Amino acid sequence: MLDAALIQQCADPSLKPAIVEQFVTAAGTNDPLAVTVKSGGRLILVPKATTQDEAMAIIRQYVGQAVVRVGLTQFPAGIGVKKAADLKPDLVDPCENLSKGTAMFAKVLRIVAKWYGNPKSDDVFPQIFDDAVYAWKTGEFEGVSVFQAQDPAGAISNQRDQIVGKETDTVDEDASPRTETEPQNERQVGEAGMRIDLSRIGGQK
Repeated sequence: MLDAALIQQCADPSLKPAIVEQFVTAAGTNDPLAVTVKSGGRLILVPKATTQDEAMAIIRQYVGQAVVRVGLTQFPAGIGVKKAADLKPDLVDPCENLSKGTAMFAKVLRIVAKWYGNPKSDDVFPQIFDDAVYAWKTGEFEGVSVFQAQDPAGAISNQRDQIVGKETDTVDEDASPRTETEPQNERQVGEAGMRIDLSRIGGQK
């Protein structure tokens, strides 16, 4: 569980604290030095970092060759960086990672909300949140690379203070096996899980 003071001090102000905590629970980790490396659909086992220097060495070794996620928010290392040497240790600083991660997740939320037509009803927010978490894990939403996409800007409206536990479980159980591996194919598989698959109906006729 994230420290309330850390959220207050470091998280993007456009997200409510409950949403920040929910995001990190669904898509992040408790270890600020955590580095996850995936390539070709497989998780690459890397040594567990115990210092910032160790974490950065692992990140620099794999960034550009594999998908590297780091820190509390499992922020995608290498976004906006041309070479590994330009990566900064603030990636594994708890406050900086939470700041960068929540700012990026807020952008992803805005992208997803825009796709939904920016609905006014707060009943839709849990679905937008679920899709945004999935997009965060895969790096894509409806064929758009969310980390490189332009920020639609604007406030994130109708944030639910608490997202029902059942919906949270759906995010964890449904999305975690489908990480950033083969995003286009995985996204198509994900659509069948998250939305009604009408193709099956046609196939039965």
